[in-house]
Amino acid sequence: METTKLLEPASQPPVAVVGSSPTGNAAALNATKESLEDYTLRFAPRSYRKWSAGVVATSALGGIAYLADFSIGANIGIAYGTVNAIFGILVAAVIIFATGFPLAYYAARYNIDLDLITRGSGFGYYGSVVTNVIFATFTFIFFALEGSIMAQGLEVGLGVPQWLGYAASTVIIIPLVIYGMNTLAKLQVWTTPLWLLLMVVPVAYLLISHPESINSFFAYTGESGDGGPNLASVMLAAGVCLSLMAQIAEQIDYLRFMPPRTEANRGAWWRAVILAGPGWVIFGALKQIVGLFIAIYLIASLDPAASATANEPVHQFLGVYREMMPAWLAMTLAVVLVVISQIKINVTNAYSGSLAWTNSFTRITKTYPGRMVFVVVNLLIALVLMEANMFDFLNTILGFYANCAMAWVVTVASDIAINKYLLKISPKVPEFRRGMLYPVNPVGFVSMLVSAGISIAVFFGAFGPAIQPFSPIFAVGLALVLPPVLALLTKGRYYLRRTDDGIDLPMFDPDGNPSDARLLCHVTGIEFERPDMVRSAQDAPDGGPQYVSSLALSTDKTGELVLPAKP
Repeated sequence: METTKLLEPASQPPVAVVGSSPTGNAAALNATKESLEDYTLRFAPRSYRKWSAGVVATSALGGIAYLADFSIGANIGIAYGTVNAIFGILVAAVIIFATGFPLAYYAARYNIDLDLITRGSGFGYYGSVVTNVIFATFTFIFFALEGSIMAQGLEVGLGVPQWLGYAASTVIIIPLVIYGMNTLAKLQVWTTPLWLLLMVVPVAYLLISHPESINSFFAYTGESGDGGPNLASVMLAAGVCLSLMAQIAEQIDYLRFMPPRTEANRGAWWRAVILAGPGWVIFGALKQIVGLFIAIYLIASLDPAASATANEPVHQFLGVYREMMPAWLAMTLAVVLVVISQIKINVTNAYSGSLAWTNSFTRITKTYPGRMVFVVVNLLIALVLMEANMFDFLNTILGFYANCAMAWVVTVASDIAINKYLLKISPKVPEFRRGMLYPVNPVGFVSMLVSAGISIAVFFGAFGPAIQPFSPIFAVGLALVLPPVLALLTKGRYYLRRTDDGIDLPMFDPDGNPSDARLLCHVTGIEFERPDMVRSAQDAPDGGPQYVSSLALSTDKTGELVLPAKP
């Protein structure tokens, strides 16, 4: 085989090789131009990953500034009581942490998002499209939830009608998500200290000045009137919390920009991955418990009728702020907290949702319309949900969605932990490039559909009311067991369509990080790093090899650039 030549850094952008591909260069060049900043469809190259592990972790954790946790905690506590709610929160947190760890590690180590991880972890090149839709659904549901909370704040603080508040909370996000990771990192880092101050101080004040509120908190039995632990109530509460499982995908949209792991930064690298990856759920669980604590304080200490709005974060914090300071200042700070929190999380929801929609649409149609198109689409769907007053049906919406999220995330985690590391049937190194994967791999695809389908049926009572609360157990259990079973039955034959990508350069450097060696894509005329490239099925005019990026392959409508299958 001819030795592959490395490219020296280009002093200026290379010129596209017009007519070098039967697909035409327009679509590939458009996709390349618009995705160079945020790497919408592909591997995040080392040349772009210039942030330290700490900055990446801070940016990722900034995305969990959402106030929905306070509403979720209050809702399940009011419904099932404090003890059942806390047990449900802890059950969900353990499951989310355990399943999120392997996903976060793969994203940070190999610099790919969850869709790219999913492709090579049992789903196939096209099979992972369905999981992208699940994730996109997560982003607009939670965008709508946070937008509703902001609208509540604007209505209480400024008298803005809720319908107008919904629109404002949507429009304000659009200019902030145009420029991708660069803008998001700065926004999250600079707003986090103020957000922490506004959230932590009132809770600390409540604990210090009203210690009796702790006893009221643990004695609260909720609408169910069940003071002690009840397994059905615990699982119903856990099911609502588990709807947040897909949050790991948003954490990964930041973690894929982690710097290479070396001996010098190993400790900081691991701390960042664990804290900003599965560790997000620690902060999420604390916020849920705090939301419940404040809600019960408002109901028990101020006004029993407060239960009507005790699940709304703006009323939660406003109630505590009013005991600390003048009413006008309390109102101002409550509105500021709500607005900052909504912006911090919804720029992430809009950004991640646009990536998911764009990735799926481009793979299916071989056309790249631009990420901003799907920013608008995602936000319009969220706006419709807000106008439909989804906040009143929060528990039902999240409980249903949790089954889909669990089926997806646990299936991928099972394939990584069991099929890759334990059984060694699934290839250990993740593969995401077109031509290297089968279109659909039944191992993950079937596992997810079966676990989601059965758990949803249980959720809606198809198997009787006695087991209806336990739909999360079915979703997690089936998604954990089915991937290794199907991998053994199929003998792993549907993971890789090819094992050789036709490039004789190592994929990784001596530290095991993705190589930063660069090759020229003959379709776009632009240099890409080694992990993003594959040999083209179309040879050069002189008969030598040519290389094509995964980005260009995704817009190849003829398939003439895709290498033939090779056992």
